Amino acid sequence: MRSLLFVPAHDERKRAKGLDCGADALIIDLEDAVPEAEKARARVACAEFVAQHRDRLPLFVRVNALDSGLLLDDLAAVVRARPYGIMLPKCTGGRDVALVNAYLDALEARDGVPAGAIRILPIVTESAGALFDMGSYAREAGPRLCGMMWGGEDLATDVGATANRADGQYTAPFALARSLCLFGAAAAGVPAVDAVYTDFRDPDGLAAEARTATAAGFSAKAAIHPAQIEPINTVFTPGEQALRHATTVVAAFAQQPHAGAVSIDGRMFDRPHLKAAERVLARTARPQPQPVG
Repeated sequence: MRSLLFVPAHDERKRAKGLDCGADALIIDLEDAVPEAEKARARVACAEFVAQHRDRLPLFVRVNALDSGLLLDDLAAVVRARPYGIMLPKCTGGRDVALVNAYLDALEARDGVPAGAIRILPIVTESAGALFDMGSYAREAGPRLCGMMWGGEDLATDVGATANRADGQYTAPFALARSLCLFGAAAAGVPAVDAVYTDFRDPDGLAAEARTATAAGFSAKAAIHPAQIEPINTVFTPGEQALRHATTVVAAFAQQPHAGAVSIDGRMFDRPHLKAAERVLARTARPQPQPVG
């Protein structure tokens, strides 16, 4: 999965447009994109959309936060539609994921959804306190955890920052948050998802930020506009040379499965090289959407 596009749950036109823009996944947003007065209607529209289109591509639903008083209503409305996953905003640690996991256990049983079918993708850097608990996802989140995403906009509000960028680059506090998400995801053994690039009219800036993300180890990037999908997909798709090299490394270890290192064209490659090659190949695989029925 390379690209995830946010679309407002209550906007039929934007939901439909998202299906055909080339994104690897959609995030149907019940949180920030939906005015308070529209929340109830948006839940119904979201559930209908997911039930109708879940076989086309993975559909996440961004629910409202645990402390909003709206989360259980969101989950009760959408679980029966069987989304690919739930995006949990303002997550403060692995215990929050574990709590939502318990809610999903009960709702899946209620609605006849296979146990554990719905994944959880938390946004893990939206408050200052959350940054101190990145290691908890590996210990506490559980098997539904399918990735970790960072974001800098709510974090800026929480700490009172007037900006999170200078000269096009994240300032030090927000670069730290980005790194902590990456390290937390690696520790938990799940993909790290880079934050949105808010200027959708700047494809060059987006591509540059995507390149730094993939070089650092991020597996995907979120988007707020369909025009951002092509640059993201291009950057996060391994090139032919990288694919050939990764295939060669994996094949060499397959021939010597117990070897700690293998020789390829006079160079030695060890197990960390194998792991890196496997990650390159994994980025070419598209996730399977939820089946209908």
